[in-house]
Amino acid sequence: MKVVPDTSALIECYLSREAVKLKVKEILIPEAALAELEHQANNGRSTGYVGVEEVKRIYDIAQKKGIAIKYGGRRPSSFDIDRAKSGEIDAAIRQLAYDEDATLVTGDVVQAKVAEAKGISVIFVTKEDRSKKLLLDEYFDKDTLSVHLREMVPPKAKKGTPGNVDMVDIKKKPLTHTEVKDVAKELIEEARTRHGAFVEIERPGSTIISLAGYRIVVLKPPFCDGWEVTAVRPVRHLSFEDYKLSDKLRGRIAEQAEGILIAGAPGEGKSTFAQGLVEEYAKQNKVVKTVEAPRDLVLPDTITQMAASLGSPEELHDILLLSRPDYSLFDEMRNPADFGLYADLRLAGVGMIGVVHGTNPLDAIQRFIGKIELGVIPHIIDTVVFIKGGQVAKALSVSMQVKVPSGMTEADLARPVVVIEDHETGAAQAEIYKYGEETVVVPVSAAAQGSPMEELAANQIQQQLQKYHDNIRVEVSNNRATVYAPSGIVGDIIGREGKNVQKLEKQIGMRLDIRETEPTHGDALSYRHTIGHKNIEFFLQGHQGRRVNIQVDGEFVAAVAISSKGIVRIKKNNVLGRTIMDALKHHVEISFNEND
Repeated sequence: MKVVPDTSALIECYLSREAVKLKVKEILIPEAALAELEHQANNGRSTGYVGVEEVKRIYDIAQKKGIAIKYGGRRPSSFDIDRAKSGEIDAAIRQLAYDEDATLVTGDVVQAKVAEAKGISVIFVTKEDRSKKLLLDEYFDKDTLSVHLREMVPPKAKKGTPGNVDMVDIKKKPLTHTEVKDVAKELIEEARTRHGAFVEIERPGSTIISLAGYRIVVLKPPFCDGWEVTAVRPVRHLSFEDYKLSDKLRGRIAEQAEGILIAGAPGEGKSTFAQGLVEEYAKQNKVVKTVEAPRDLVLPDTITQMAASLGSPEELHDILLLSRPDYSLFDEMRNPADFGLYADLRLAGVGMIGVVHGTNPLDAIQRFIGKIELGVIPHIIDTVVFIKGGQVAKALSVSMQVKVPSGMTEADLARPVVVIEDHETGAAQAEIYKYGEETVVVPVSAAAQGSPMEELAANQIQQQLQKYHDNIRVEVSNNRATVYAPSGIVGDIIGREGKNVQKLEKQIGMRLDIRETEPTHGDALSYRHTIGHKNIEFFLQGHQGRRVNIQVDGEFVAAVAISSKGIVRIKKNNVLGRTIMDALKHHVEISFNEND
C-alpha cells in the first residue's frame, strides 16, 4: 500500500502508530504538508512541532522496517500557505495522491469527502479512545492539586485540600531542558490524538490543554525564558449534598436564585462548588450548559461544555439564547467581555452562574461596577456565594431599594441604593450607590460610623473646589460639610443666586456651609500705587501670581491675586475701591500680606 499523509494526519501522529499494522509499503510525504508544518513551527505553534517530530518518527520507522519513504509534490509558495484555510495546501496534497494512485491519510473530514468525490482512496483518522500512561502522571499522587515543572528547577507540587495547601519538592534533582520539553511534547501530541482531549488555546509561546482530567499550561521560549509545564487536577469531587448549607440557602438556590456569583480566592474550591451545583440542577431535569476557559470541569454527559476561547461572545450569546438552557455556568470570568456576556444573557432570562476571583464576597460584585450600569446589577446578580477552605463561608443577597444611604440623615438625599445583605441574618453588609459622579461601595457598619463617608465627601468636595483656590479646607460632620475659603472667592463658590453651591450639593448629596477663612498675616509687602481715571493700581514687583490679603488700618478687607505683571488693579467705583480711596484720602495705612 502506498500512502500520502496530509498535514492533519501528521499532526495526529497516525502513521507512526499504524504504518506497520496497515502493511504500508511506501510512504510519500507531501512537500506541501512539510511547508505548512515548517511555517507553523517557525511561528511557535505547537502543531508545527508535533508534525515535524512525526515526520522524523516516520522516517526512523521506515528505515527500521524497510518501508520506502519519499518526498513529492510541489512546494507551495508563501501565498499558498497564507491561503491554507481556503484549501490551497489540501488541494496540492490531494493532487499528489491522485497522481501517484496512492491512499490519502487524513484527519480532516472535508478533505476526506472531497478526495472520495474525486475517486481517491482515503483512510480517515479519528481520535482514539485510549488511556495511555503519561510522563506527567509520575509527578501526581492522590493528594496532589497541581504540578509545576520548569527546566533547571526541581519539580514542585501543591498538595493538600482547598484552603490547606503546601508547596513541596517532588524531587531534589533539577529537571533538564529535555525532560521538560519531552513532557510538553507528549501532552500536546496526546491532546491532538486522544478522544475527549482538546488543545483549548494555542499561541506562539503558550498552549493550554485539557487532557485526562488535567488542565495544562505549556510555556516555551521566546515567550518565556525556558520550557515550563503547569498541570492542575481536581482532587475532590463533591456533590451539592456534601456542602453544609442551611435550608434557607438551599431553598434560595433551588427555587429563587437565577443570577448566582461564586467567589473566592484561587485554590479555595470555587470550581468544585460550581461543579456540584450544576450537577444538582442537571439531576432536577434542568437543561444546563457551561462556558469555560478552558474546559476543566468533570461533568456528566448530560451537560454541554463549551470553550469560550474557541467561540466569540456573539456566537456563545446566540447559542445560549437559541438553545434556551435553564442554567448556564460561566467559569472563570476575567475580562469585560465575560462580564458583559453574563449580564446580557441574564437580562435575556437565562439563569446564570458565574465564577470569579475575589478575596471577599464584595469583590465579586465590585468586578461588575464600571462594566454595567449600577441599576442593572440587582437584575443580573441576586445571590453571592463565597467559598473559603472548600466550604461556603458566606452567602449574600442583592436587591435594589430607594432609600437614604446609611450614614446620611437628610430625607431629600434618598436615591436608588443597591443593598447587599447577609442571606442568613438579613443584616445589611454594604450599599452601592452614586455619590456625585462616582459609584461607591460602602460597608454599612463603617457607613453608620460616618468616617469613610466623611473622608470621601471631604476629598470630593475639595477636588471640586480646587479650581477656585488651592487654599480651601473642608470639614464634614453629621452629614454637613463646612467649606473654609478666602473671602475673595466665597462669592465665586456660591455663584449667582446660589446656583454653584446648589449644583455641588446635588452632586455630593450633602448640605454645604461656605465660610470665609480667617485671614493669616505674613510680612507686609512693599508696593507703590497710582490712581487712574477708573482704577487704583498697586505695583508689587517680584510677587507675580501670588494671592495676598489687603488690610486697611490692620483690618482684613479682601483677598486678591497679583497679576503676571505684578499689578493689583481695583475699580474705584465698587465697595473695595471706595474703601481704598477713603483710606488713601485720610492717610490710613494700607498693607498687603501674603495669604498663607
